Amino acid sequence: MSLYKHAREGNVERLRDALNSDATAVRKRAVELLGELSEPDDQATIDGLLRAATGDDDPGVRGAAVDALDEIGQAALEQLLTELTGGDDGTEAEWVTARKFARALEAERPELRIAAANALARLDEPSALPAIVDALADPDPRVRLRACHACGTIADPRAVPGLTERLDDEPRVRRAAANALGAIGTDRALSPLVDLLDDPDESLRRIAAGALGNANNPTPVEPLARALGDESAIVRNAAVYSIIELLSNVPTEHSHAVRDRVVSELKAADDGTVVDPLVEILTEGKQRRQRRNAAWILGRVADPDSEPSIEALAAALGDDDQQTAQFAATSLASLGGPTVEDRLLERIGTEHPEETRAKAVFVLGQVGGQETLNRLEGLTDDESAAVRKRVFAAVSKLRAGGA
Repeated sequence: MSLYKHAREGNVERLRDALNSDATAVRKRAVELLGELSEPDDQATIDGLLRAATGDDDPGVRGAAVDALDEIGQAALEQLLTELTGGDDGTEAEWVTARKFARALEAERPELRIAAANALARLDEPSALPAIVDALADPDPRVRLRACHACGTIADPRAVPGLTERLDDEPRVRRAAANALGAIGTDRALSPLVDLLDDPDESLRRIAAGALGNANNPTPVEPLARALGDESAIVRNAAVYSIIELLSNVPTEHSHAVRDRVVSELKAADDGTVVDPLVEILTEGKQRRQRRNAAWILGRVADPDSEPSIEALAAALGDDDQQTAQFAATSLASLGGPTVEDRLLERIGTEHPEETRAKAVFVLGQVGGQETLNRLEGLTDDESAAVRKRVFAAVSKLRAGGA
């Protein structure tokens, strides 16, 4: 039976037996699966992983065993560190534990350094940061990788220079460093990520595009707009989300300039690249500021015949957030055209909420034709005062316009 089947059946004992296999690949995969399946109180598995982490002939298996112990939990990882460094009585202060693990980052055995970096990330103890930053230059890439992860967990700006140097490392370390810089999120941390938008590594481009939305200045707008032409759909999607996030985060004094640049750049991009993520943000997003910005931008970059855009905007007329609903109305008015008119006429019936109907009538007064005029004239005695008020204004406007 394969390791996969043992894992699917939860047969931890058979996976432990595989730790004695002559095949390195089998031992490594068994270690990884045990880390995913085992519970913190499964001491038999922890003991097997401890033996693999300290005694396996292959460095890949030893490193995977360290990670597996880390995945099981802090207590399992500390058993490894206690075994390798000499234990304590379990009562020492956290900062004392952190100091001991920080010293372990200088140990001769790389597996101990890996374990120490993982443990320090879990402790999230700022006093250990200098040792972790030093570990970013460790001769073993496995240690550098875990040190990057730890820096990302602690998210202290003091790690930025060391992490920036790791952007020229091997692929896994580069990606971990980029993620850590994104987690720190200061403008100084994000600045090196701009150049990664042109990197051959798709994962790095995606990480950079996703992180740059946290900037507090408009500098990333143009690079992100260029990323809208990326060959990778996941990079393009991340770029749109970050552009929306920039609009939400940028200081008020910069917001007008950023909006102008965003609209200009997005208009020049492929319609589907831009519109699809905006529709997703508007229909599924949880953050109000992002959804407001998506509604606002759609009215300026979507095609007037774009069914998904218009449907999303029409649905947003009934949004709980009044500003999102208002932006949706003004965007629909800006788009205009037969598709907008049809979608709005579908929302003036009494089966829809009063606010939705009133906003639909308001927009129809700006974009409607003769059919709209005929339909609205039938609503002059509507039971809703808010709808009637909008109807009278819309009918007057349409008549004056020759509808």
